Amino acid sequence: MKRREFILGSVAAACPLAARAQLGERVRRISLLISGAESDPEMQARVTAVRQGLTRVGWSEGHNIQIDYRYASASAERAQAFAKELVALKPEVIIAFGTFTARALHRETTTVPIVFVGVADPIGDQFVTSLARPGANLTGTLLNEPGIVGKWLAMLKEIAPRLERVAVLFNPKTSPYRRVYAENAEDVARSLAIKIVPLEISEADDILRGISNFANSPNGGLMVPPDLTAVTNRDLVIGLAFQHRLPAVYQARFWAIAGGLMSYGTDRIAAHRQIAYYVDHILRGAKPSDLPVQAPTKYETTINLKTARAIGLAMPPGLLVAADEVIE
Repeated sequence: MKRREFILGSVAAACPLAARAQLGERVRRISLLISGAESDPEMQARVTAVRQGLTRVGWSEGHNIQIDYRYASASAERAQAFAKELVALKPEVIIAFGTFTARALHRETTTVPIVFVGVADPIGDQFVTSLARPGANLTGTLLNEPGIVGKWLAMLKEIAPRLERVAVLFNPKTSPYRRVYAENAEDVARSLAIKIVPLEISEADDILRGISNFANSPNGGLMVPPDLTAVTNRDLVIGLAFQHRLPAVYQARFWAIAGGLMSYGTDRIAAHRQIAYYVDHILRGAKPSDLPVQAPTKYETTINLKTARAIGLAMPPGLLVAADEVIE
């Protein structure tokens, strides 16, 4: 018996998935529908965070879970095709990165549990009936509170007191800006004597043309709310803001790390790590309809002082004091 146990243990160590299936431990299948491109370091950081979170709660790829990955590369059409493909694989849970991937999955299934991360308005998108009691097969975490747009505009006004106009980049096909943030933006902008100038984008040429034309008039600034088209083209956005010396505020830390002037938003990596707790509960028998949607609890301010100096902006002491991270 001891020799037999030794042999089985050796096989299990060498071939964990096959061996555990033979020994009666069921390997669970989950899927990830990722909004961005596989080549994007930010997307890879978020995928890694999901795997880290799963490991922390006892689920390890190659041990007791199998993970299918699909990258939509900022395409709603590709997301829909992948959603159909993933549902056909019959996973026990699908994780959706962002709104348009969750929407694609929602169209494909009303039974497979879907856990979304970073959705701006799950009630407005009819993913859930309420945050406390989602009521169907979707649950997850919110991206930001809608009032965050007031913070973005206040930061711009603080660093550029003469600011009169703010361009807002968004793709109407994939961004929640118009429905979730626009009303708040207009209200706050009026109180700060700022005019909001929407710049609708769908590709890099729109970004180049829109920002360049906007920058022809003085006293302008740039606000980049959550938008996958902007994220995919972030080097271009940051480069144009730098070229035209536009004060700019972005919705997450990775923008400031890449050279953007400043950002304020939720910790995206922590949010993707947190999603593992939903997956764990569902794999252990919980229903998504009973798992409340979680609002963000931690926001972070990142200031790129190097960029501020390069474009001739003096960083106000108040912003520096409030910053969680200053890049010099």
